[in-house]
Amino acid sequence: MNGSDEFRHWPASDGAGLAASVSVFADRPALRDQMAEDLADAGFRLIKAGEVAALLDGELAALGDVVLLDCPAVDAGTMAALARLDMRVARSGAQLIVSTSLEALDDVFACFDQSRPQILVDPGRAERVVAVGRILGHLAGGRVRELSREDRAALLQLTQQVDAIARQLEGLRSRLGDDESDPKRLGDPRSAFRGFADSSRVEKLAKPGLPDARLVREIIRHRHARAKFFDAALFGDPAWDMLLDLTAAYAEKLRVSVTSLCIASGVPPTTALRWVRQMTEAGLFERVEDVADKRRAFISLSDTARDAMACYFAEIGEPALACAA
Repeated sequence: MNGSDEFRHWPASDGAGLAASVSVFADRPALRDQMAEDLADAGFRLIKAGEVAALLDGELAALGDVVLLDCPAVDAGTMAALARLDMRVARSGAQLIVSTSLEALDDVFACFDQSRPQILVDPGRAERVVAVGRILGHLAGGRVRELSREDRAALLQLTQQVDAIARQLEGLRSRLGDDESDPKRLGDPRSAFRGFADSSRVEKLAKPGLPDARLVREIIRHRHARAKFFDAALFGDPAWDMLLDLTAAYAEKLRVSVTSLCIASGVPPTTALRWVRQMTEAGLFERVEDVADKRRAFISLSDTARDAMACYFAEIGEPALACAA
């Protein structure tokens, strides 16, 4: 069974059972056609397709239930188009998937502060299919059920596994010279973050200060050193790696870009961005706009996360910190 066949067993529809509508914007014609084809195979009704600049042209027409955008590079005109799209999607309640490059990630991330898109970094076709699968779960029943913290953590882990499988499959197809026009449907995981096991404990403890940034950086260095001797996937813990990086940056009074945080996570950028989104929703991270340059945005620890990290370091004590990895 190919990806298209599997999708047809789960037609895309809104809460009323009507075929969901979609718009596709990409400057590369072949990619635009491929994205439109995959969505048509999933049961979506294509209502608009064009270049990114089309977002600035003409009347504000409806974009549909889902919008796919490919934007691997940005300039001033592109950023204006993205900001306009962000506003329109946020107001309409549509689902947005944006693919970009690592080089353009900071600029693209800064443009989307209202619409909460799925952002994919240098994705293959399989990763886009997975992203569409996540949206199908939201459209099929009008809303998804409320998940427990344990369920949401498990789903995020599943998402990482699916993405890894997708990359392996695409690499295999490339080596064998297979046609990529028939990708496998890989599922519909929806990511989330588990949050604190006992947030009340953080509130009850006195609020110590954070440790010296040099000590936190040493812990990070020790964690990275493991990759010299073991497969890094054995120790994958992006949430903790990002918390450590933001803790050190806070103590150093440094601002952290989303690209820098993705690199610190030790996982592929698209996976890291899902963690950033979920940890922001969990109240651990905050998006901070650059007051001097509206085209930039940074990520920082929330007050709750700072207090939790300070309490953690205070509890394990200096002897443990000195040999932590």
